[in-house]
Amino acid sequence: MSNNAMASRVENERVLVLERVFDAPRELVFKMFKEAEHLKRWWGPRGWELPVCNIDFRPGGVWHFCMKCADQSQGQFYGMESWGKGIYKEIVEGVKIVYTDYFSDADGNINAEMPSTEVTMEFVDLGGKTKLVSSSEYVSAEALKQVMEMGMLQGITETWDRLEERLAEVE
Repeated sequence: MSNNAMASRVENERVLVLERVFDAPRELVFKMFKEAEHLKRWWGPRGWELPVCNIDFRPGGVWHFCMKCADQSQGQFYGMESWGKGIYKEIVEGVKIVYTDYFSDADGNINAEMPSTEVTMEFVDLGGKTKLVSSSEYVSAEALKQVMEMGMLQGITETWDRLEERLAEVE
């Protein structure tokens, strides 16, 4: 574990802003979000795998994925699958990714009962290090509260810890 802790804050009651500095160049950190072979090795909380990860990395393109719990010690979650679908809105190579994040099923059908999220990820060059700023705008304060109560912050912290480990492996 590094000392590059994640900072989080809520703006306007429905925007969750997360920031963390990674000890890796911006181009490499960005690449981790655009290539399936990298995402498969770090996306998701500890004990979860990404058996399905299909990416069409362009504006209007779709990222369809499945997270599956492979850790028996996680009890009731073991074997559980969580499908997601991102639709890219804007991509500035090496700098920014904007997408709408949905819960979906295995066929890519969006789950209308779960809130969608507008996600903006900014990659700030700090001269060999990268500050990742993720802003997630939820449809309402209630929707943000719902995902926070589902343990989302811990999940993202573990996911970004795994990203940091992956970056150390490939550098």
